[in-house]
Amino acid sequence: MAFVTGLLLIDAPASALNNLGSIPGARTDNTVGVKMIRAKDGLYPYVSAQAFRYWLRATLVNGVWDWQSAPIYREEKVAYTDANPIVWWDDDLFGYMRAPGTSPNAKKARRDDSDYNKLTPLDVNSKGDEQSITRVSPFRVSTLVSIAPAPPTEDFGVMSRHEGDPVPHEHQFYRTTLKGLYSLDLHASGTFSYRQKTGFRNLDDTRIELAKEKGLEHLEAQKSYRLPQAERLARVCALFEGLAHLEGGAKQALHYTDVTPALVVLAVTRGGNHIFGHIVGATGRGLPEFKIDALREALTVFQDAVLSPVYVGWVAGYLDEERAKLETALQAGGALAEFATQIHVAHPREVYQKLIADLQAHPEWLD
Repeated sequence: MAFVTGLLLIDAPASALNNLGSIPGARTDNTVGVKMIRAKDGLYPYVSAQAFRYWLRATLVNGVWDWQSAPIYREEKVAYTDANPIVWWDDDLFGYMRAPGTSPNAKKARRDDSDYNKLTPLDVNSKGDEQSITRVSPFRVSTLVSIAPAPPTEDFGVMSRHEGDPVPHEHQFYRTTLKGLYSLDLHASGTFSYRQKTGFRNLDDTRIELAKEKGLEHLEAQKSYRLPQAERLARVCALFEGLAHLEGGAKQALHYTDVTPALVVLAVTRGGNHIFGHIVGATGRGLPEFKIDALREALTVFQDAVLSPVYVGWVAGYLDEERAKLETALQAGGALAEFATQIHVAHPREVYQKLIADLQAHPEWLD
């Protein structure tokens, strides 16, 4: 099975992209802190995978790629989507868990709610309880973590546009580079299982009937139904368009950080293990370093597993000296000369477009 395997860097020059709320014991009652990993060598700011996925979902909904987003239903203590991957693109690529509450009050509230009754029905057991369905997300993303320790700065401010004493407030922000990994299972995209196993019971009887009505391909040996190839490609390509135009992040009114990746490295690979996880690190000064030897080793060891070109998207003006190292290594006699025809270097949006074009030219990668 093939996966799109990617690494991305977000340049955060003065940012607070994912916050944890107020800090107990701070000088002011409304001090807002940033999320950090506390390690032996220092504090590492991070953006949670949940926040990153939220940014991407919002970018896709607001984009021009005909993204079909599932409706969300909120119970008292849980929320879930329609859980119909045949219709909704995010239910397909981001996964779901629709597990309605079984208390009498929860069931009555759903029966009386017109919004709930608009959702695709679930199968019901002999006790009248709706049966849960779940889907493991084909799109996986890591936590975005600072490449080096970066103790946050404490910023003190006041609200003073009124009569009387000003109102003090504080918040934290940081200067760093955030690194994240992601992977998309191309075989699972647009393929829906009805196996009786948590995470793999994507379809219940109601949704299986819908799959039959819409003429989805039945993969009987895999206990799955599959969308037509063109529909699967449309969803996958839209996802990468969203990554190329990524927007989001907290404190944008104060710090205005561009979260579109400044550097991406990706390829279509056989198997879901990430081969690029160690090609970018930090120098002794905590600055990003592109590790030429690590990339050469990855391409040598995994040469049989790399199905596509290696797409390197790099914004001009960002780490120009490191980019020059890569370009020199690709020249005759350089450390990466033997892979020069395999590695494509351009702007991140251009390499995402190249990936999309290659996905459309190689539909067998989705098999």
